[in-house]
Amino acid sequence: MMQDLPLFPLQSVLFPGGELGLQIFEVRYLDMIGRAWKTGQPFGVVGLTQGTEVRQRAREADSAAFSEAFATEHFYNVGTLAHILELERPQAGLIMIRCQGGQRFTLSASHQLPHGLWVGQATLLPADAAVSVPPHLLGVKTALQTVAQRWPDAQPQDWDNAAWLANRCAELLPMPSATRQQLMALDNPLLRLELVADILESLQKK
Repeated sequence: MMQDLPLFPLQSVLFPGGELGLQIFEVRYLDMIGRAWKTGQPFGVVGLTQGTEVRQRAREADSAAFSEAFATEHFYNVGTLAHILELERPQAGLIMIRCQGGQRFTLSASHQLPHGLWVGQATLLPADAAVSVPPHLLGVKTALQTVAQRWPDAQPQDWDNAAWLANRCAELLPMPSATRQQLMALDNPLLRLELVADILESLQKK
């Protein structure tokens, strides 16, 4: 159980082992990221279901004017820990980070602090079991190897691991964010790879 895990709601999905680059300029995140970098602690990435990544004022009812309140934000209750690998401060009020996805988690509760930062009570989910890629899904491996140059050289590769292969495919294939979220939240890596193979096959037929 992780109490008061800082959360970063995004319109993208972070998979375990995946990489994510962010530019931080909102006040609610600057201090959080600075503390996470200093202490080596992760923060949680969760997918938005309502709202935007940058906090915005809500519009008045039946009016184009903005109110004093902020727009509502909602997000999925399954997310991924983000571990900061690199941090740069190119100018005052701006932090650029590169993160790697760690364990998945599920939120049992969350609340927003006065300055806008979300924190949650998170339970870590078990890591995906190390399952070999079955013969009938080796075509996914072959297809992915053709675009492997898109990854950073330092990113570990585990071509015979079904979970790793499914995660990397899900990051690259064009699909709605909701579908990507559903794949990430699946506990069965073979089922995740089967669904990715179906998506890949449908794209190849177009």
